[in-house]
Amino acid sequence: MKDKYDATKYERPSVTVDVLLFTVEDNELKVLLVKRDEAPFEDSWALPGGFVKMNESLDEAADRELSEETGVRNLYLEQLYTFGNPNRDPRTRVITITYMALTAKSEWKLKSSGDVKEAKFFSVGKLPKLAFDHTEIIKYGLQRLRNKLGYTNIVLGLLPGSFTLTELQRVYEIILKTKIDKRNFRKKILSTGLIVASGKKLEGIAHRPAMLYSFKNKKVVITD
Repeated sequence: MKDKYDATKYERPSVTVDVLLFTVEDNELKVLLVKRDEAPFEDSWALPGGFVKMNESLDEAADRELSEETGVRNLYLEQLYTFGNPNRDPRTRVITITYMALTAKSEWKLKSSGDVKEAKFFSVGKLPKLAFDHTEIIKYGLQRLRNKLGYTNIVLGLLPGSFTLTELQRVYEIILKTKIDKRNFRKKILSTGLIVASGKKLEGIAHRPAMLYSFKNKKVVITD
């Protein structure tokens, strides 16, 4: 008879989730951070997140931590990447699974609770000193976000149901942090098949009102 499995024979690293929540406000791309209320890195800013419970999935843990620490809930969270440097957390061996979301800030009011003192959006270009390896995580998330703009509808949450190509282009320029040629942008975005013309035009414009568009799929589509 084979020996029974003995879980105590193996080391058990801890597992956490961290959430990258981006929004656009005042023509800037911003990320949600929380101020920690306990060691390590007490009073430092960090991404919302925490330890995964034994009876919950990773997705459930990410949703719970975001809700508990910031008041934000019911978002589509895309699993981003796993960070596992042995020295990333001074407490013990901790592996973190990161998630990413993009949404309009006006949809909810921030609140802090649990082990955080405050929740606040920061411009990605003016970040405070962050706890753990969260600066690295944000840099990685920004790279992935920018790479996805051309072939996914990931900016869905930042726009109303109907929008002009000018409004869509502006969101892209804010995220990419660069000006985009109008003609090339329109040609490229229309060729992706991500958006469709609504058949309606922007109201209240006297001369040549702009055509309104919408995303073909009303849920976030990731096509990696």
